[in-house]
Amino acid sequence: MRILVLGHTGYLGTHVAERLRALPGTQVLGGGRSPAAGFPVDLAAVRPEQLAKTLATAAPDTVVNCAGATGGDAVTLAEVNARGPAVLCAALRSAAPAARLVHLGSAAEYGPGAVDSRVTESAATSPAGPYGATKLAGTAAVTASGLDAVVLRVGNPVGPGAPASGLPGRIAGLLRAAGTDPEAVLRLGDLSAFRDFVDVRDVAGAVALAVTAPGPLPPILNIGGGRAVPVRELVRRLVRLAGFAGRIEENAAGAAGSARSAEVSWQCSDIGAAARALGWRPVHSLDDALAALWGGEGTP
Repeated sequence: MRILVLGHTGYLGTHVAERLRALPGTQVLGGGRSPAAGFPVDLAAVRPEQLAKTLATAAPDTVVNCAGATGGDAVTLAEVNARGPAVLCAALRSAAPAARLVHLGSAAEYGPGAVDSRVTESAATSPAGPYGATKLAGTAAVTASGLDAVVLRVGNPVGPGAPASGLPGRIAGLLRAAGTDPEAVLRLGDLSAFRDFVDVRDVAGAVALAVTAPGPLPPILNIGGGRAVPVRELVRRLVRLAGFAGRIEENAAGAAGSARSAEVSWQCSDIGAAARALGWRPVHSLDDALAALWGGEGTP
């Protein structure tokens, strides 16, 4: 099986590509903007007919789209998260209509959740900002494409190699910089929100199952930890791992925070459909994920 992974050098793409390489009888092809990509693809700018030529050369049985933007202005987000999947689907219909497409979406597409409830794939979507809105547009392009396609709506990924663009990676970076200085101060934003964290290695496992599952799959599947964790608790656990002896100032002026999720106080996904369709359940606990993040374990 030939599997083309777009965005194969990004945070999710790196773990996904490594997991797929372990599947028997597979050949993983890298696509993206990186110089290391065997198939150069910039979904924000490529024309459908150009991408169709690239896909015809790659001749994939499956395409996994891990390419996406989590930050930047609304134009950047729209080009990568909305236009990109639409162009990809158009090119696949032309060059590889029988290929399966596994697209990584985001739980941010749902918008604010109801406290003490888990959101299912059939829930109404009301994203709170440009990131969620553009990811939702990408999902719409995939589910309406007529292809053999599935969108994996991923919660908040955490684990080895987590980038500073996300909260866990950012907090870990601040703690590394602070060291064990008892006079150090971490100035953070509001930590009262609840998030559904999922180990990045479990996300990669879900992709592997979606790639190899027989027959058509549901159009959308939630991939998360299945429980809401206070962000404050995640910070506390990282602080303990780091042996941080300083002080934390919450809601501090100029503090690090997540603009794209500030309006969402509760996020929790129902992951039952993924269990039924793929036989998938997360196998790593949040403590596993944070230990791997702090220790650098499990990074491909």
